[in-house]
Amino acid sequence: MDLWKGLTRTRYSIWIFVLIFALALPYYSPSYMVLSATSIYMYITLAVSWTIFCAPTGYVSLATATFFGIGIYVLALLGKVFPLPVVIFFGGVASLLIGVLVGLICLRLSGFYFAVFTFGLSELIRNSVLWWEHNVTGTVGRWIPSGNAGRVYYSMLIVVSIAVIASYLIGRSKYGLALKGIGESEEAAEHIGINVTFHRIGLFAVSCFFMGMAGAAMATKFSYIDPNSAFNPLISFTPVLMSLFGGVGKEYGPIVGAFILTFVSEVLLSRFPYFYTLIYGIIFIVVILFMPKGLVGVLTRRQ
Repeated sequence: MDLWKGLTRTRYSIWIFVLIFALALPYYSPSYMVLSATSIYMYITLAVSWTIFCAPTGYVSLATATFFGIGIYVLALLGKVFPLPVVIFFGGVASLLIGVLVGLICLRLSGFYFAVFTFGLSELIRNSVLWWEHNVTGTVGRWIPSGNAGRVYYSMLIVVSIAVIASYLIGRSKYGLALKGIGESEEAAEHIGINVTFHRIGLFAVSCFFMGMAGAAMATKFSYIDPNSAFNPLISFTPVLMSLFGGVGKEYGPIVGAFILTFVSEVLLSRFPYFYTLIYGIIFIVVILFMPKGLVGVLTRRQ
């Protein structure tokens, strides 16, 4: 018991140190490091949000770009009307509400069908917004109010902190245990009185909430957006790869995966821009074939 308490204190001490380091980063680091850290926070948020729903339930969602893009467009529409914290919250709420609607429609599907449906949903919304702007509003995108690097950084730091804390609390709650039971056997979960549909839709909506907040916070980094950039299909696949690379069996697995692969992607984009997606695809294949439990699983097995 004393050893466990010591390990728990050490873990909390590490998280506090990391938070203090992150808060102070803009004051002593060059601007490019602040921008890179902001991108890391964004992908950690998306990877953790994806894992909140997909890890315990066993579903594979490819709709991350949908809810991330919704957050971006909420800021584009409301950024000049409300303060940034309010708009970020509205971006999360809008994604949550649409997540509930999507959950009611598609969470009766499972396996391959659910993955295809969610990816098709992203493409449907992207092309619908593109059609609307071209034929109704007569535009090809929107100018949005941009913020300075420090403002974007701290906005994204707050969002990622809330997402990580929520993931930790959900994983250790009765709700999280119920979700794990659903993932292992839906029939058994129903027999012991768990409302499978309610739990799945609720968790899916929570994950969408953080994706929308991340989109609204990151939108201030850009001065112009259009449907192709806001609903970029890569945003749907990248968090999946990051989560699998880090390992979904531990809460910190997606964090490790997002941190490493975001850094790797920055290097690939700067040095091998034409082979970026090819190299990412090779990494994805390697992870699936040789690291089914991710990097955290490999390191744990070797201990």
